[in-house]
Amino acid sequence: MSSLPAAIAALARGASLELMARDDGAIRRCIELVERGSPIYIARVPGDTNEITVAAAVRLRKAGFDPVPHIGARYFASTEALDDLLARLRGEADVEQVLCIAGDIDKPLGPYAAAFDIIATGKLERHGIRRVGIAGYPEGHPKIAAPALAEAMAAKLARLGEGGIAPTVVTQFCFEAAPIAAFVTALRERGVAAPIRIGLAGPASVATLAKFAVRCGIGNSLRALTSGRGMARLLTDAGPEAIVASLTRTGLDIAGLHFYTFGGVAKTGAWLNAVRAGEFELTDEGFKLRR
Repeated sequence: MSSLPAAIAALARGASLELMARDDGAIRRCIELVERGSPIYIARVPGDTNEITVAAAVRLRKAGFDPVPHIGARYFASTEALDDLLARLRGEADVEQVLCIAGDIDKPLGPYAAAFDIIATGKLERHGIRRVGIAGYPEGHPKIAAPALAEAMAAKLARLGEGGIAPTVVTQFCFEAAPIAAFVTALRERGVAAPIRIGLAGPASVATLAKFAVRCGIGNSLRALTSGRGMARLLTDAGPEAIVASLTRTGLDIAGLHFYTFGGVAKTGAWLNAVRAGEFELTDEGFKLRR
């Protein structure tokens, strides 16, 4: 293999995936298809309970994966609820890594409104959490100005360091390499040395990707996904080949890829397995899988 295909395959081997805690089918397909030892992020959405999150983490740990649950600040009605979840994740699923985010609701259910509020309690380190992911936004945030995002990230990184916790920046997905490269470069220029895991959408129909992009407030790169496509092509699958090839060529200082599985865990798992095995060919646009 030439250096570029080898680098692409290596990047795929370090990838993580994200699935929903309550999606039994996704967890089953993950266990069937995904490389053992992979970090599997467990999303928490409105209506989920501590019990659902812990059960998913236990199931994935027993199957040989590294479960990384989301800790959504706004979902906790009390400090006791947060303590309960962290204690159970550590004790029942041997969780040492979480992703700390605000949570996808406007009004907090309890005392925590932002990821920093959770981090600042000191509960993460007291419960044995050693690694914490925080969010990054290559195309900005639809509700938060860029200076505020930078200030919040600096505060979270500083507090995690004080607690002896190793941070990782996990980014929102987008559909072009340029904003990701600019984001990574800007972080490094600001002195952020934390590993950066680049969020990408796994293979899915263009229509599905566009729907989730709008829901998540994705910016200009959405045009790169949909431009020049007729109605019929909106229903065909689009994969991340071009953006992965572009990111690999840049030589960016990134820790790995993180896949949002909008088209399903089965599609993303099969895609990753093929790329990890080198079952693809380079093209002018990036690369394509061998069918």
